[in-house]
This record gives sequence, structure tokens and C-alpha cells, in this order.
Amino acid sequence: MVITRTPFRISFFGGGTDYPAWYKKHGGSVISTTINKYCYLSCRFLPPFFKHKYRVVYSVQELVNEIREIDHPSVRATLNFFNTDHGIEVHHQADLPAKSGLGSSSSFTVGLVNALGGLHGEIRTKRQLALDAIHIEQNLIKENVGSQDQTAAAFGGLNRIDFGGREEITVNPIPISQKRLEEFQDHLMLFFTDFSRNASTIAKDWIKNTPQNTNELATISEMVNKSIAILTSKNNLDEFGKLLHQAWQIKRRLAYSITNTHIDEIYKAGIKAGAIGGKLLGAGGGGFMLFYADPEAQEKIKNKLKKYLHVPFRFEQLGSQIIYYSPPPISF
Repeated sequence: MVITRTPFRISFFGGGTDYPAWYKKHGGSVISTTINKYCYLSCRFLPPFFKHKYRVVYSVQELVNEIREIDHPSVRATLNFFNTDHGIEVHHQADLPAKSGLGSSSSFTVGLVNALGGLHGEIRTKRQLALDAIHIEQNLIKENVGSQDQTAAAFGGLNRIDFGGREEITVNPIPISQKRLEEFQDHLMLFFTDFSRNASTIAKDWIKNTPQNTNELATISEMVNKSIAILTSKNNLDEFGKLLHQAWQIKRRLAYSITNTHIDEIYKAGIKAGAIGGKLLGAGGGGFMLFYADPEAQEKIKNKLKKYLHVPFRFEQLGSQIIYYSPPPISF
């Protein structure tokens, strides 16, 4: 049996420039961090004593005999990717709900690739883990997804990720002192908006609108450099929050489905209560709302948004890990 633990991510700036339709022509950059909320996947070769060959457990349980019969798209595609003939059991658990803007779908795929690789005696670098997950989601499942979520989940940490060129992806950690990092984390708040969405559907609109959003996406990409300059300087971190606000005002105009009246009301309430900036995480449409606020203003913001779940978190640095490994029995 192999058990993997793969973090979820928060994307600050550059979202939208990580789609191949954009970065293969213009290049792209994002700044993101992984957090201490995780997706757990356990995999083992299934003993040959059952009527089914594949058992997949997530919000439902699937018992089937052919990979093509599996409903879960990532499990089906990833098992095909490994071209395995063994019966396999997959169990999924997570700290936070799916389809909520934290890259959970890609964390699932990264964790599953890591687990199945370990089960087959393969060790992947973080880079290969990211590239395999990107290939599975974009080319096998054919989801409308970018390339930042898989990369963040595989590598872990607070990073600048660049897309395009010969390397396809390049990951550089943000050089920031521990004291500055703690101060930065202390200014961030996460709220669940109580409803989820299909990121691929929203991203489809986003991708369709790419030709007419060239100026906006270029501006969003430039904000990556500006945000890193703020984090690595000794200037007031509140400038980061103000930049988040500017980026959200641009992003919400990129596709009709990114925001709605309910989301706008939540954002306005947070700002009115004292937040300096924020954004809806992920492709849009629902999920988690991130706010940047001075610590002394956070209690007022929590009271104002008390009908929504506040989720405390910290950054994490490790990315997807195999946290348990037991060699499979030779007879299987």
C-alpha cells in the first residue's frame, strides 16, 4: 500500500496566464503557495478474491472490472496512463471540499500519480510529477485547465512559476525571510462561500475570451513581478493587499461566469469591514474567498462574514509526499 499527502494551493497573481492557449504564445507567470490543507490518497494492489477488479472510493464507491467503466475521470485516465493490468483499490480523503478554487482536482491527480508510481516502484522528481499530471488533465481527460495547480501541488512552497519556452515550466521559490513570511501569512484570511462550481466550464469561457483579453492578461502577468518586489522588499506589506484588489477588479471582467451578485456582496462586505484587498480563488464562480487584512481588523471581518466558514491555514513547503509505503505482496 502507498499513501500520499498532497497540498492544496492559493494562487495570488497571474492566474489565466498559465493556460497553454496563452503561454505558448506569450509566456506566463504566477505566484502561488501551497497550504497545510491536504488531499490524501491510498492505493494498493487488490487481492484476486473479489468479484470486482477496481475499487474506487471518494464521495461514492465504484466497483468495476474494467478501467473504462470507472466514472471518476482522473482515476480512469491515470490508471490508463500507467497501463497497469493489476487490480487496484483507490481511497480518497480531503481536508476541504472539491471544486472550491484551491486546485483540489489537480492535487488529486498529482497525489494519484505519486501513489501509483510508488506502487509500481517508480520514483518521480517533482518536475516529472507535475508534467505527468498536466499531461493527464490536459491531454487525456481534456479538461479546460491551466498548468499552475499541478505544478504547485507537486513542488510545494511559495513560488514564482513561469510557463512557456523550452522548459515548459520553471519554478523559483520566493526569497523571503521567515519573519516576513510569518507577517505575510498573518495578514491572510480564507472564507468558504458555501457553494462550489465546475472550474473547467468557467475556464472554457475564459479561454474563448483570451484573444480579446490580451491587455488584461498582460497586466495580470506584470503583477507577478510587482507582488514579488513587495514581498522581498522592506516596504509595507499592505501594498500586496492593494495589488490583490486591483487584480480582482481585472479578473472579474475576463468572463461573465467568474463572479456573481452573491460573490460581489461577500467581497464588498469584507472590504467594508476592513480588508485591504482580496480575490475569489480559482477559476471563479464560487469556492473560497481570500482576503488580505491587518490582524487588528480580522475580528471585525469575521463578525461581518460570520455566516461563512472562516478557515485558518498556514503555508507548507513540501508538496506531494509519499507518507506511507508498504511493498506489495509478490503473489499479487
